[in-house]
Amino acid sequence: MLQHDVELEGVVRAEREQREGTPTLVVGLLYGSGLRLMEALRLRVKDLDFGRRELLVRDGKGGKDRVTLLPQNMVSPLQCQLEELRQLHRAAVEAGWGRVVLPGALARKDPRADREWARQWVFPQARRWRDPRTDQEGRHHLDPTVVQKAVQPPGSGKMSPLSSVHPGA
Repeated sequence: MLQHDVELEGVVRAEREQREGTPTLVVGLLYGSGLRLMEALRLRVKDLDFGRRELLVRDGKGGKDRVTLLPQNMVSPLQCQLEELRQLHRAAVEAGWGRVVLPGALARKDPRADREWARQWVFPQARRWRDPRTDQEGRHHLDPTVVQKAVQPPGSGKMSPLSSVHPGA
């Protein structure tokens, strides 16, 4: 192997190791499904169809919904993610704050919809948010900068090709 190949392999390995956990799953969907960053972060549990290996992207670019593929190598990691999230969601609902923000008039039409499992984010923030109007607590989806920082080479201050992940639509 040439010296350049060894160095490149080290860079790739370092970037892979840094993308642990949730950012790794998000990046896997970006590249495997062709999602834009915000499309991946706005996925809800009900948007995943493991049986058909499909993802429903709601309100994507141009305000349109579309269906795209769910890569086979992402099925198991996403199922594990959802199992952990389901347990956290149950505990949050029991504690009185397992809510998410709902689109449009859905919150008025169904006041309990914000606590339903199917409407929860696939990639939620670690911290809770508080709605200043209602004083209710819940979770929002992961901030795009978390994924962007996870793919930035450590200590370089420079962006890698992977860190050019743009929030998109």
